Amino acid sequence: MRINRVVTRTGDGGQTALIGGERVSKGSLRVDSYGEVDELNSCLGLAVAHLQDEGASELLHIIQHRLFTVGADLASPEGVAVPRVEAAHVDELEASMEPLMEELPPLEEFILPGGGAAGATLHLARTVARRAERAAVALASHEWVNEQAIIYLNRLSDFLFVLARVVNKRQNQPETLADFSQKKARKRS
Repeated sequence: MRINRVVTRTGDGGQTALIGGERVSKGSLRVDSYGEVDELNSCLGLAVAHLQDEGASELLHIIQHRLFTVGADLASPEGVAVPRVEAAHVDELEASMEPLMEELPPLEEFILPGGGAAGATLHLARTVARRAERAAVALASHEWVNEQAIIYLNRLSDFLFVLARVVNKRQNQPETLADFSQKKARKRS
């Protein structure tokens, strides 16, 4: 794909074109769903900028490329030929999570999102992934959505939670356990 012009003025009236050419409101559920995926991809770019972990950066770059497929999938009504998210993509994400899980102790309690800059950014990305998933589910209640795209976003939020914990552990950033009694927070290395 070659982009010759960024300013087109075609969206000035509050409409945009989906893949396939159909024009819809920028406030539509479909536009909202792939817009959330775009925001998620930007959060991952920010996380990579904070990372000092080549392996984690490489995993995130792969996911960033995959999110373009998710976005195209969500931007395309049924019957439009685009790359679609497949079960193999979900399997790939699950397989990359397994070795990361082996690095972590089991959780005893909820943890506060945070840690170092990279870990905190990954926790933020996890919440954006959840929002993107909710937007895709809302869209699916009104229009066709590839269910694998929704499953991928669900699994991705799990992956980002695990990766945030791993990155914090590798960078010696302690996790803060949630304290529901509102006493002083407990840290765990």
